[in-house]
Amino acid sequence: MQIGILKKYSSVFSMVSRLFDTMIVIGSGYFAYFLRFNDLQHVPPLYNLAILVGCALAYLCFYQCGLYEPLRGKHIETLFKRLFLAWASILLLFSLLTFFTKTGESFSRLWLGEWFIIGFAGSVIFRIASLLVMRTLRKKGYNHRTLYIIGAGSLGRHIAKTMLEAEWAGYVITGFFDDNSKLHNERLYQQTISAIPENWNEYLALHPVDEIWIALPLRAEERIKEIMIGLRHSTLNIRLVPDIFGLGLLNHSISDVAGVTTLALRESPMRGLSSLIKSIEDRILAIIILVLISPVLLTVALAIKGTSPGPVLFKQKRYGIDGKLINIYKFRSMYMHHEPEGQVTQATKKDARITPLGLFLRRSSLDELPQFFNVLQGRMSIVGPRPHAVAHNEHYKDLVAMYMQRHIVKPGITGWAQVNGFRGETDTLDKMQKRVEYDLYYIEHWSLWFDIKIIFMTIFKGFINKNAH
Repeated sequence: MQIGILKKYSSVFSMVSRLFDTMIVIGSGYFAYFLRFNDLQHVPPLYNLAILVGCALAYLCFYQCGLYEPLRGKHIETLFKRLFLAWASILLLFSLLTFFTKTGESFSRLWLGEWFIIGFAGSVIFRIASLLVMRTLRKKGYNHRTLYIIGAGSLGRHIAKTMLEAEWAGYVITGFFDDNSKLHNERLYQQTISAIPENWNEYLALHPVDEIWIALPLRAEERIKEIMIGLRHSTLNIRLVPDIFGLGLLNHSISDVAGVTTLALRESPMRGLSSLIKSIEDRILAIIILVLISPVLLTVALAIKGTSPGPVLFKQKRYGIDGKLINIYKFRSMYMHHEPEGQVTQATKKDARITPLGLFLRRSSLDELPQFFNVLQGRMSIVGPRPHAVAHNEHYKDLVAMYMQRHIVKPGITGWAQVNGFRGETDTLDKMQKRVEYDLYYIEHWSLWFDIKIIFMTIFKGFINKNAH
């Protein structure tokens, strides 16, 4: 087995990757120009400058989106999402640049669109080809990284199982170590569990390895320090896998805060560039959608006014981001009625309060359309956890684990729970638990690509639902 034969050339591969990216940006720019104008002999200087600016933006966005990180351990889907985000960021920044320099009218919009489509396609093909080549080499025994796992308990076994299932990642587990003498000489994934060496220098000299992963419980802090002292002369990559997966993690990450390394166990994914992208996505889509549905809004408003007395819109207090109260808008679907203060009765099947028109509006989700104005106000997102009535929040927050963590992002008009069938009445605790589970999955895995997927799922199967009353 040729262990790490490509490792020493990693900097070369990184440079080649950047070179190919530059060639793709330039090549796609001129190819798009040829498709649009059928001429490469007389390209205007402004177009040449634009392509050079595109190269600079590509380098910046590709770096920020993690496309120059090692490919080891990356799924093709992850690369596709990162490339989509990178090229979307390039298009956004380029558009803003032409807007502020008042040069937007100098470029063909068709050329610009073709440039980014061709460039994105070229980047996808190059990255997937690179990944497939690396996986092929690893299957043939090249560029593996050998790995020791210190800790043969549940965490160590979980890590080993994950690494073995992800064969394409190129890790080979060559040893397990644990202080528990009852585990010694036991076979685990074709490796014998051994005692933790007292002299790591001697052991590693006889049994070299590429990386050591420490998978001990949090309470073993002193033992971890002892192991690190024993490895102080080693230049190996050493990783600590903390046993924190039972702590209710949500979008966890490691970051540097004022020079202090912190492990975030729970935080909003809408930070920095992500927050900007989400806001731009919401505002642009909300404006487009409101323009397109304006005839529907007017028709529904007139129908409500003509079929039952009362206002067209219904306003209700809901929790928004960070648990702050907001007013959300809906088309009124019920007859005018009063409930005791602080009480909100969920709509049920054959609810006498719902008007005949209101029943249609609810089942078709047309009653939700005014919430696009909430999106324009910045109070809601198009995609996010659905906001529940305040009384329902107070009822469920102590019954459903991590219920209030739904509010670390803006509430949405549609969401991952809704397109998976969890919408409408939540008459059992189990239904609410499942809805929250899907909401937290969305928060943990948020990306621009995930939002687009949910929007398309909503269009094709999320509007009309038998569970909506």
